[in-house]
This record gives sequence, C-alpha cells and structure tokens, in this order.
Amino acid sequence: MDVTIYTDGAARGNPGPGGYGAVLQHVDGNGNLHVKELSQGYECTTNNRMELLGAIAALEVLKAPCEVTLYSDSQYVVNAFNQHWVDGWLRRGWKNAKKEPVKNIDLWKRLLAAKAPHRVEFVWVKGHAGHPENERCDQLATSAADGEGRIVDEGFDRAGAAD
Repeated sequence: MDVTIYTDGAARGNPGPGGYGAVLQHVDGNGNLHVKELSQGYECTTNNRMELLGAIAALEVLKAPCEVTLYSDSQYVVNAFNQHWVDGWLRRGWKNAKKEPVKNIDLWKRLLAAKAPHRVEFVWVKGHAGHPENERCDQLATSAADGEGRIVDEGFDRAGAAD
C-alpha cells in the first residue's frame, strides 16, 4: 500500500508549548482518496521534538507495511535519513560527529522503530510556502500547541532543551 504523509511541528518558544500535525493520504484500488489527520499538543517541548513526533505518530498509525513518502519541512528530520546522520549516530553509539550525545535519542529510537516495517522516502518541502498539505499540518500543529488538551512530553529534558 502506498501512503503519502505530510508532517509539521511547532513550539511557542523553544522550549514552550508545542504540537505536531500530520496528514496521511492513501488512494485505494477504486481511486478513492482516504485522508487521516493527526495532532497533539504538549505543555513544554521543543520544535525539533514536535517535528519528530509528527513523523512518529503518522508512521505508528499504519497497520501494515507500506511504501511511504513522508514530506516534512524539517531539515533536521529529513537530513537525518537522507544524509545518513542516523547511520553515523548508530555506529558511534548515539554520539554525533562531535562525539556528543545525540539530542532527542528517545524520539529518534521511536522513529526508527516506527519506520522499520515500512519503506520510507523522506522528502523536504519548504515550509510556509503555500504547499496545501504542509500548510494544513502547520495549522494542526499550531492549533494543538495553542489549544486545550495538551499533555506532558515525558522525554523532554529541560536541561538539554537547546535544540
């Protein structure tokens, strides 16, 4: 099954209240478009964590292995795979090229697990450039960041929040 995913994350302050948004699209065998939207807000988090959680939430909702094209305006997320940063982190025991611990390890591990059953192509899209699905993800993310029902980002480490 082919699935197209669009994701975005937002934080009001860095750190601050945040949220993610994701739009999943699939065209079935009869040519019918199926769309699912996801979002969640968090009390205190960072933009990068929300960018990661958008991708994670979208991949985790898939019930069977899929061919996925995932669009994100986050170079942090896209480059981690397309420029093979993750491969280096894994080789170095979750250390970056400067031999420092990789930030957001909890979410990177969760993303790798969510991605594992699928073939995923990561594609960067310029944010706030009029791309309809990216704009919708931004609306979902910012509404979640600003809205009721925000939850605690359990993995957020205020001491290492500068990401």
